[in-house]
Amino acid sequence: MDKSRSVRLTGQQQRDFAKYLVDHAPDNWVVKIAAETRRDAQNRRLWPQIEDIRKQVPGFDVFSADDIKNRFLNALGVEMRFLPELEGQGMFPVGMRSSTLTVAQFSGLLELINEFGARKGVVWSEPLRAD
Repeated sequence: MDKSRSVRLTGQQQRDFAKYLVDHAPDNWVVKIAAETRRDAQNRRLWPQIEDIRKQVPGFDVFSADDIKNRFLNALGVEMRFLPELEGQGMFPVGMRSSTLTVAQFSGLLELINEFGARKGVVWSEPLRAD
């Protein structure tokens, strides 16, 4: 085995394969079992929606797509921490990353964006799908 592998545990066959990988992994490799994070389809849906909001909601055109995403992550209640700058002259935020959200949390983020867009009259450039 020369590279990392991810196995989604959807049934016995995948569990058996994961066990096989563990049994045949080299010493000092790491095993991580975690809830599935966002899906590619969810991520592909996020960016066009953020761009639609940036273009159509007054006052949002001054923010980057990442800034808008962070505003929604904050509204969702995603944990954010502040650390002191190196020279101690101020603070900066850390910890707001959508890549660490579970599928359910990412669904909540998309629902929040959909609700906001509906209230603001946003016309979505891509059809909304249940992902």
